Amino acid sequence: MKYSNNAVFYPENRALEQAIDASLILLTDDVAALAVPDTMATVADNFVHTRGNFEQQRFSSNILQPLREVLEAQLSAQDREQEPALWAELQNRLGNILAALGQQQRDVALYEQSIACFSSALDVLSQQDTPLTWAATQANLATALQALGRQESDIKALNKAVDGYTNALLVWSRKETPEEWALTMHQLGATFHAYGRLLEGNRTFQKSVVSYKNALAELDADNHALELAATHNNRGAVLHNLAESEENPQRMEEAIKSYETALTVCMEQQLPIHHAVLCRVNKFSAQSVMAELTNDAALADEVADEFEIILECFPHALQPLCAKYCEERMSGLREMAAASQ
Repeated sequence: MKYSNNAVFYPENRALEQAIDASLILLTDDVAALAVPDTMATVADNFVHTRGNFEQQRFSSNILQPLREVLEAQLSAQDREQEPALWAELQNRLGNILAALGQQQRDVALYEQSIACFSSALDVLSQQDTPLTWAATQANLATALQALGRQESDIKALNKAVDGYTNALLVWSRKETPEEWALTMHQLGATFHAYGRLLEGNRTFQKSVVSYKNALAELDADNHALELAATHNNRGAVLHNLAESEENPQRMEEAIKSYETALTVCMEQQLPIHHAVLCRVNKFSAQSVMAELTNDAALADEVADEFEIILECFPHALQPLCAKYCEERMSGLREMAAASQ
């Protein structure tokens, strides 16, 4: 089965931000200064939150390698037996730094080192004695596994990621820790989606839809605008792929509604313009599949016009591959409409 490659959003990784923030004190002042983002850049990064699970905006990525080195030095000097809690905390910080470097460099070995750090931390933590730290570490481990699984199309890594998020949810609850619960549900939905694309499994897609729906129950536009938009958009992407698998126009209508809601959140909350544009691309991508499923030439012509508008009005908000995709869809829809005349 060939699925559409819908654009998905990745919320900021708060665990990574916390790891950087807590570790800066270990650096000399001149090295720590590398953490300050370059606000003098003439061209803004239009595509943050589209590249992977280890996205953050508070700090420059230039700080990652110095932090890796200083944390590795700290761990080599730290006694695991005497101060297990501190040792586990350092492992968690290093794991997030390594995973961020792994995403930046698309390096499997760095991801594997990150996973080893989180696993080592779990060796000295327990659900009974340190439940919140244990849950956070399980979620960190799952996020690194999910990122590796996506990059390498690794079903085993994605399956382990599901286990990690499920373990975290043994502690994090909607009543006691609603934010952590909702964000974990979002990540569980993302993992099921990636897993389902590899398995070509409708049941796994359906689990993803339910996980995203759960997340939406605790996300609001005032406090979690990006996460809310991402969850609606990503839920639409799952429904989109499920509709393709089932060849189900009604399911595709659900996907279109999810994309429209995500677009509304982006516009009302004034999120970066590329978020709104990608939601539009996703929506019209879904409508183009709808036109094919229903053999609707009029819809095909209408959606071709929409792709043309996107290409003309928002070239700065499209990555090259996305622009190429829009051009290809526009051309194919024009041919479909012309053939019916």
